[in-house]
Amino acid sequence: MKVLIVGGGGREHAIAHALRASRHHPEIFCAPGNAGIGEIATLVPVGAMEFEALRDFAVKEAIDLTIVGMDDPLVGGIVDIFEEAGLRVFGPRKNAAILEGSKAFAKELMMKYDIPCAKSVSFDRAEDAYDHIRHAEYPLVLKADGLALGKGVLICKDEEEAKAGVRQIMEDKAFGDAGNRMVVEEFLTGREVSILSFVDGKTIRLMSSAQDHKRSGDGDTGLNTGGMGTFSPSPFYTEEIDRFCKERIFQRTVDAMRAEGREFHGVIFFGLMLTKDGPKVLEYNARFGDPEAQVVLPRMKSDLIDVVEACIDGTLGDTEVLFEDNAAVCVVIASGGYPLAYEKGKVIHGLEHFKGRDDIFVFHAGTKREGEQIVTNGGRVLGVVAKGGTLKDARAAAYAATKLVTFEGQYMRTDIGKSIDEA
Repeated sequence: MKVLIVGGGGREHAIAHALRASRHHPEIFCAPGNAGIGEIATLVPVGAMEFEALRDFAVKEAIDLTIVGMDDPLVGGIVDIFEEAGLRVFGPRKNAAILEGSKAFAKELMMKYDIPCAKSVSFDRAEDAYDHIRHAEYPLVLKADGLALGKGVLICKDEEEAKAGVRQIMEDKAFGDAGNRMVVEEFLTGREVSILSFVDGKTIRLMSSAQDHKRSGDGDTGLNTGGMGTFSPSPFYTEEIDRFCKERIFQRTVDAMRAEGREFHGVIFFGLMLTKDGPKVLEYNARFGDPEAQVVLPRMKSDLIDVVEACIDGTLGDTEVLFEDNAAVCVVIASGGYPLAYEKGKVIHGLEHFKGRDDIFVFHAGTKREGEQIVTNGGRVLGVVAKGGTLKDARAAAYAATKLVTFEGQYMRTDIGKSIDEA
């Protein structure tokens, strides 16, 4: 069996790692991949947005299954192009990937189908947004409508910050075309929890809960990033909350998409805020989260290929999705300066310590091979992951493992998972 992964970050490395454990013993390809993925898969020098080239490669190599890891290709319609060529591909079609591709669409869907979420309003013109924020309650949240690498969200404490935010998103186009439309949303407080799920158009099967850490600095300070670390499961996602979400959020979202003629096959990532008034949806993603996938997939007992194929075929209701009764913590090691300017090409030392281990892993995010050396090639460079019987054990092991790998200018947060001490 031949499997192609589209993407080249830590999420895709975690997917490749999970595929290696499959009973199908797949031959794995990854486009474009990275140095770590290249040790367990054949790298294909084609960009994730080069849809026709990827399709032609899949046809030529007789790829049996393609798994799309990244959001941009899904929102851009890669699944539609592959399906038109008769290829099996895992991920939502373009008309369903809009669940992540447009925050305004997602908010309108939630309000139409009574899915708990923050109150919001959308704007296509900056002048209308300026008029609204003059009478708004603070703090409030501004969100670029489209994809912005997880960075297009601004929390504004007063009108001056909100004006600056509107200018940044809609006029200066700091997030590109993602800011052509903007969502203004009430500010919610509480604990954030991420729930990943497999969906086959009608049936939903939950993965383990997780919690990401978006800010670049300890204590949730600094700039927003793609994610500086995560842990799974979340001790704050209780059985009571699970019952509520299953009744009011998860299946209701799947049914809503189907009712809208946008049947969803793939992964829905639910970003939740556990407020004093109950869980509310902050955002949807239409794929595995990153770095959430790095702590969820290593704990998956079921065969990933079997589950993925059930999602494609609409047979998920007949398929078990099981996870280990343990915990995992991921600490991201980043390049100095991230998420702003940073240098590349720094030699990474110590990766040999992770070879052959089944309790600690290093998932590559921004790396490439230069001769015999592996060097940095991105802002988020490595995800150091450890499993343990408890979250505290996994956290201690993950931070111990970070000491095994080094490169010039590296930095990381030192408080990933610290909140579990309060559970």
